[in-house]
Amino acid sequence: MRDRRFVAQHRGGLLKKEHHYLLMNWAVRCAEHILPLLGEKIDERLIKALKVAKRWPVGGASVGEARKASLDAHTVARESSNPTIIAIARSVGQAVATAHMADHALGAALYAWRAVKNAGKKIELERRWQEEQLPLEIKEMVLAALKDKGKYFKI
Repeated sequence: MRDRRFVAQHRGGLLKKEHHYLLMNWAVRCAEHILPLLGEKIDERLIKALKVAKRWPVGGASVGEARKASLDAHTVARESSNPTIIAIARSVGQAVATAHMADHALGAALYAWRAVKNAGKKIELERRWQEEQLPLEIKEMVLAALKDKGKYFKI
């Protein structure tokens, strides 16, 4: 069963539209923060997905466009055998998928943790950075959900 805190009010959940937008913006920041792990070569599909994700909260992209961009980012992950690239592409895919289902924002953060670990960096620094980026309006909700999901997300 989905966490009702992440289900939009118009779908019978508790999530306000403004909070959904905050989740999207935070998820994008999480994904963008790990892009430098790719070096200078970043697949254009990942860049395009992040652009779609940034446009969605301001009405510049539809949920359908976001879903397509998410699938394209996940294709980048499937095409790679490099665990760091896979995790980064999944983080981007989850970030843009936040338009469709708000709890995908959590996946953007969790895959960022995995990317950092795969790159041989310290996950705790990434976790702290992500927490610092969280708007107060959604901070408690996100941290509680990450704690729950983090137990099952093997890192």
